[in-house]
This record gives sequence, structure tokens and C-alpha cells, in this order.
Amino acid sequence: MAEEFSLLMSVWGGDDPDFLEAAFRSVVHDQTRPPDDVVLVQDGPVPPELETRITGLIHESPVPTTLLALDANIGLGLALDQGMASCAHDIVARMDADDIALPHRFAIQVPLVEGGVDIVGSALLEFGSGPDDIVGKRVPPIDAAEIVRYSRFHQPFNHPTVVYRRSVVQAAGGYRHLAMMEDYLLFAKMIDQGATVGNVAEPLVLYRIGAGAYARRGGVALLKSEVGLQRQLYEMGFTSRPQFVRNIMVRGGYRLVPERLRKAAYRRLIARKGER
Repeated sequence: MAEEFSLLMSVWGGDDPDFLEAAFRSVVHDQTRPPDDVVLVQDGPVPPELETRITGLIHESPVPTTLLALDANIGLGLALDQGMASCAHDIVARMDADDIALPHRFAIQVPLVEGGVDIVGSALLEFGSGPDDIVGKRVPPIDAAEIVRYSRFHQPFNHPTVVYRRSVVQAAGGYRHLAMMEDYLLFAKMIDQGATVGNVAEPLVLYRIGAGAYARRGGVALLKSEVGLQRQLYEMGFTSRPQFVRNIMVRGGYRLVPERLRKAAYRRLIARKGER
């Protein structure tokens, strides 16, 4: 039986107005199965140009759109947690403010959640200067058992592609602040509590790789988040001690290598075209 579903997006002062508009239109105007309501979280003050664009998008939206404007920037995880509470429906689709969804994304993913999957992601295509400049493909594990196994070592979903049950997310504790790791932590908690999982092998989102993408995957600050994530996964019993040590060494070490080596490793092991 078809259910209504919500779209959850977050925008902050550093987002590009043109990128936001392309993302918003791709998931609201261009979908063969559009969302029934949209919650757009404004995570703190934004520049005037971006504010004007947000106002215009809401005014032109063909579906009811709620702007949740936060007084201060509190970080993506906490912003999403607040936004989720304002969503009208139990099925919630996520979208980032600089990516582009393919028109049939929700027509494929939402029926899977209606059919009993608690969280479903998809493959994605990475692009550079524009949507025609495809530079990589990330295909997550597809089989449910493989998703669970893979999650002990890696993020099991491409986070900008997920659709999930809000009730299951909230039962797992919702989003928490952990810079660039909030999605992985949430998904691990959901899996740990028995959530039914799935992924679609077909790419349904175009993921923007901008300047500084590889720099953001490294550095001391991200290493601290990585260690914090691995500590929480171990303390909740999601990973064993050998898995914890392995993850700290491999994933933590990846955060500290020079950017050129990090880029080479990422392209070779994570985002090769046509491979996982």
C-alpha cells in the first residue's frame, strides 16, 4: 500500500545557492514520485543571496515545504535530528544540498521501504565540474547480510542516498553530533537494533566532488571524529576488539596520510568506476 513520505534537507551558510537550487529541484520538481512534504533545515544564519534563494524555492515548491531556521549553526547531525521531528510522515528521504537526484530515485526506493525495509540506500555517481563530468561510481553492498558484515568496517550506505523509517531512526537514538561521522554512527545503531536493510545497485544520485573534497577526508579534526566513532562502535558491542584495532589503524591512518596519497587510495579502493 502506497504511503506518503517526507523529504529532509539541511542547508548552511557555506552552501552554494545554485547547487542548492539544482538539488532541491531534482528531488521536488523533477521526481516521477515526488515527496508529499519537505522540511528544509537552515542550520544557522546564511548570506543574503542564499537566503533569497531559499525563500524563492519555498515559494515555488509544488509540495508543502517547511523552513526550520535555527538561530545558530549546530552541525549537520543535530540539525537533521531537529528537522526529522518536523517531518509529517514516517518514511523520510534524505538529500544533501549540493547533489542531484535522478528523476526515478523515489519511485524505486520508497516502495522498498513500504515493503518492509527500514533503511535503503543506492549506488551513486560522483561528478566534478558538472553532471556530465562523471569521475567515479560508488556501489554499496547489496545483500542484507553483506551490508551488516560490511558495516563493521565501513559506512554501509552512501549517506546522501538513504530513505528510512523515522520511527526506526528515532528508536536507535536519532542523529548525534560527530563531525562527518554522524550518518555512520546512526546507521550502525540502527543495524545493531535489528533494522531491516537494503541497497539498490543502480546509481540514483549524482554526488558532487568539489575542490577540497579529499582534504576534508583527512586531518587531525577528522581523525578525532574517526576515533570517537570507533570507540562508540566498540563500546556498544557493534565491533570486536580486533575490529576496533583494525579500524583505528586502517581508517585512522587514512586520515593522516598526505592528501595526494589519500586521493589515490580513495580512487583505487573506494570509488573506482563500475566497482565497489
